[in-house]
Formats: sequence, C-alpha cells, structure tokens
Amino acid sequence: MTESTATAGSALFQPMTLRSVTVPNRVWMAPMCQYSAAADGPDVGVPTDWHFVHLASRAVGGAGLILVEATAVAPEGRISPGDLGLWNDRQQTAFVRITDFLKRSGTVPGIQLAHAGRKAGTAAPWLGGAPLAPEHGGWQPVGPSPVAYDERYPVPHELTVGEIPQVVADFAAAARRALAAGFQVVEVHGAHGYLIGEFLSPHSNRRTDAYGGSFENRTRFALEVVDAVRAVWPADLPVLFRISATDWLPAGDGWTGEDTVRFAKELLAHGVDLLDVSTGGNAAGVRVPTGPGYQVSYAEAVARDTDLPVAAVGLITEPEQAEAIVASGQAHAVLLGRELLRNPYWPRQAAHQLGVAAGWPDQYLRAV
Repeated sequence: MTESTATAGSALFQPMTLRSVTVPNRVWMAPMCQYSAAADGPDVGVPTDWHFVHLASRAVGGAGLILVEATAVAPEGRISPGDLGLWNDRQQTAFVRITDFLKRSGTVPGIQLAHAGRKAGTAAPWLGGAPLAPEHGGWQPVGPSPVAYDERYPVPHELTVGEIPQVVADFAAAARRALAAGFQVVEVHGAHGYLIGEFLSPHSNRRTDAYGGSFENRTRFALEVVDAVRAVWPADLPVLFRISATDWLPAGDGWTGEDTVRFAKELLAHGVDLLDVSTGGNAAGVRVPTGPGYQVSYAEAVARDTDLPVAAVGLITEPEQAEAIVASGQAHAVLLGRELLRNPYWPRQAAHQLGVAAGWPDQYLRAV
C-alpha cells in the first residue's frame, strides 16, 4: 500500500514529531472501548477480528495516530468482562497483526493502558452498562477509598499502601508487552473516573495517608505509574497521559482545570510528551455543558500555561473546526471519537475539503 501526501496550507495535516516518532498528521483516533474481546477462557482480553477490522479501517482512512481502546493491565482492571487486556503472552501476540498493519498503512500505532478502579466489572453499554454481580461475571472492584461511584455500584476495596506497588508494576509490565507487540506510543489512562483519576480527585480519594489529602499526595500514584512506564518504555518513544481536566463539580469538591495545568507541569517533568485532555466521568449525575468543542478550552489552558503539548477531544466533527483548533494553537492535535465511528475515512475527506492533496491508498484511487 503506497500513497503520497502534500500538506501545504493546512496546520491539521502537518506532521508532528514526539521524540523519534513522527505522526504524519494531527488527526488522531481517540481510544474507544469496543467491549468485544472474549470475557473468559484462554482468549480473555485478546483482540479479535473485530478489533483488527475496526482499527485497520481507520488506518486506511488516514488517521495519523490510532490509540487502541483502554486496555487493562490486570484482569480486575477491566471496565467490562469484554475489555482488551495486556497481561499475558496470548494477548501480546495477538496485537502484532494489528500494529503491523497500522504501520504498513502509514499510521502510528498507540495503546492506552488502563485500570478501571471502582468502575470495573460492568456490562457492555448495549447490555445496560450496570455493575455485574460475581455470579454474572463481575468481581470486587478496587479504589483509593471505599466510596462507590454511585448507588448502583459496589463499594470498592480500598487499596492498601502495600497493594499499590503491584498496580504500578502491572502498568510497567503492560508497557513492556505493548513494546513487544509493536506499539510506538503508549498512553496512561488517568481520565474518566477510572483508577488513576480516582486517586487524583478529592471527590473519590478520601485517604489520609501518603496517597490522599494534599495535591502532592493525590497525584503521587499517577506519577508513580508514569515513572514506572517511562522506565521501561524506550527513551526515544513517547508517553502520553489522558486526563479529565475537570470533574464538573463546584470548586473544592473535585478536580479542576487549575489542577490540570498544575499537574501538566509535573507530568512534563516526569517524561510525559503530550497531554490528552478530556473531562468528566468521576462524579455521577453531574451536568456537563456539551457542545461543539466543549473541552477545547481545557486543552488550550494547558497549551498556554505550560510547555507540554496537548491534544483536544470532544465533539470535534467538522474539518474547518479541527483546522482552527490546531492552527490557532488551542491544541497541537485533535482526537476524534464518535466521528470516526461514523466515518472511518474522515481524515482523508477532511484533507480534500481543506484543499490538501492527501493521497489515498492505491487500491482506492479509482474512487478519487
């Protein structure tokens, strides 16, 4: 598969280099769970043909970087029994076919490593998304504090100081496997109310030890994970971090945009190369003022007040909108989610709409 690309005149279709990795454009695919791996047996957590076709089609469609969905670093870290995992050899080997194809298609393969924390063990969204009882495939979730996400969820087991190092080690082990599987970018999932984000926010972290209370203590676990991942990830390959920039709670009750800017500076000092800026997911029942680009201002604040590159995500659907975000410096790249579910070829069509002569695979030239 060969193609040629000319990018003059568009910020969105300029390449971006993070360490030794050059991403061919600034249109990236956000990690989106498919809940489609085997839930039990020898293939639990293993990517399937569905994952291959899902990811490969977006590579053919021109996404510069594809971040594979939240991939659990341990069985109890899955959001649902059908989540992907990266804690054994079988899972690692199955990813190689995907990363090989993405690279041959000109796309950089990345993967998001995750632990669902107190929100683990739920049904797939199309099956209601409710927490599953152990007899129906669920398990005891863990968290920073014995505080349930909402009244439907079980109270999580509070991780002890002695148990936390194993979770950190699980992230490092998954990063080693990601490298062996051919990924060039790894993202640490610290957003959407999952385990790392739960530690960050005073809404979910009620600890009084070294992992709770002050900002420094609440960010300790996240930075330990980043350090462990960075230690095993090659120095010439980038590490990303996804964050929920706000819990959408009143000041003093949760994580805030100001906390995000402050934390971004810490992440940069610990070797993170780009902050993937989302919001929400940690507090049930909050009102989120959604609309086109509703989270971009949080990315812009980090870009403005720190030296850490950022990617913006959230209802970015139009080529001109995405172009303006990057060209104005609000973000260095955009991550598309639902729009790429609707249209795998959005990047190539956006290039055409913006007057960029972005090449198509030879096999598709008759359609151009």
